[in-house]
Amino acid sequence: MKLRFAPSPTGYLHVGNARTLLLNWFQAKKNNAEFVLRFDDTDQERSEDKYVDQIRTDLHWLGIDYSNELKQSDRLDLYARAAKTLKDSGRLYPCYETKNELDFKRKRQLSQGRPPVYDRAALRLSQEEIKEFEAEGSTPHWRFKLDQEASITWEDAAHGTLTFEAKHFSDPILLRENGAPVYTLSGVVDDLDMGITHIIRGDDHISNTAIQIQLMEALGGSGNDFIFAHMPLLTGSDGGGLSKRLGSLGLKDLKEQQVEPMSILSYLGTLGNSSDAETYTSTEAFLEKFDLKNFGKSAPKFSMEDLERTNEKFLQLVSFDQIKERLNQLGFTNITPEFWLTIQGNLKYLTDVKELYDICYNNITPHVEDQDYMATALNLLPETPWTTDTWKEWTCALKEKTGRKGRELFMPLRQALTAANHGPEMKNILPFIGPEKTMKRLKGETA
Repeated sequence: MKLRFAPSPTGYLHVGNARTLLLNWFQAKKNNAEFVLRFDDTDQERSEDKYVDQIRTDLHWLGIDYSNELKQSDRLDLYARAAKTLKDSGRLYPCYETKNELDFKRKRQLSQGRPPVYDRAALRLSQEEIKEFEAEGSTPHWRFKLDQEASITWEDAAHGTLTFEAKHFSDPILLRENGAPVYTLSGVVDDLDMGITHIIRGDDHISNTAIQIQLMEALGGSGNDFIFAHMPLLTGSDGGGLSKRLGSLGLKDLKEQQVEPMSILSYLGTLGNSSDAETYTSTEAFLEKFDLKNFGKSAPKFSMEDLERTNEKFLQLVSFDQIKERLNQLGFTNITPEFWLTIQGNLKYLTDVKELYDICYNNITPHVEDQDYMATALNLLPETPWTTDTWKEWTCALKEKTGRKGRELFMPLRQALTAANHGPEMKNILPFIGPEKTMKRLKGETA
């Protein structure tokens, strides 16, 4: 078994193609199969090195490993040989229509109620007409001649049996006017040459697959050599298209927002899986339950709010040993397992650790309004050493002394000791603040 992820480096990875990436990688990891990164960069006008670099960075950040990396721009000779094979067999033919002429043809067909299928006018050109185009300096693009009498059928792992009639398709362009191959050709050549066995991609590629199966056969391969799984595309939380929001849903952006990599793997990896809505803290735990067969045919809805909730739940569940390296990366090198257990239930993002760390280990400015109450609290501070029972002992003494209870009893103490109105349970955090800082803060001093 061998799978690949083949992004076009014409932009940054977003949650839509990240889901495709993860489904391929999960399938490979689940089956101990080979996984390859291939950059489909034959569109030299739009492909940029900065996107190649960022895609590599994104995969490393997510923890995605791969056995090999290829660039289609390094394999142009291979596509040229495949194109020659098709020309020699009469399956690749030159066309001289301009983009405007093709657009006009399509509009006219649509206005007449006909499907916008290429009319194969180029096949009717005489040698003299071709020479005239060439004398005028016209450079052809090249189309693959489909077998229009054929039906194309395959068993799709996501949709079941799919059948298409070739006569309903236009002969696809395989070579641009500048001789560069388009994805339809280069992708097929690579999948055959690399020995890819499973192709998992969005269901917007279903019609492309029908065409590519004929192309595979024309190049000596077979669609039966592959297992296809066309997964439904993500939509927004309202069921509408996600494309308008993708500018803010790039992996680069999510990293900058401090969403944890495992939260993204867990959320996108279970999205659309009706039998699995858990939040996982490790890839190993996720893979134990991963099965491509459990994903439905309906379009899953992506919600940034749900991703944030997944991130919050991940932080509540993850062990100190699992998160320690991430804490170190953020500069929190002195955190202990005990402190992590105390604060993790109050984190939305890992960077929220800073506020709680400062409360316990750095200086803060306390919020004190009732000096008399703070003086009483100071006088009733329990003896050391402090434990999780110290808070109850202290507040019980205060309640008996002042008659206060509830919010009136607890909130002034929290505000003085943490400068906040909410946070971890005070019984758990008080031992980390310690007697010295507690005494100073009760006096209104920065400590």
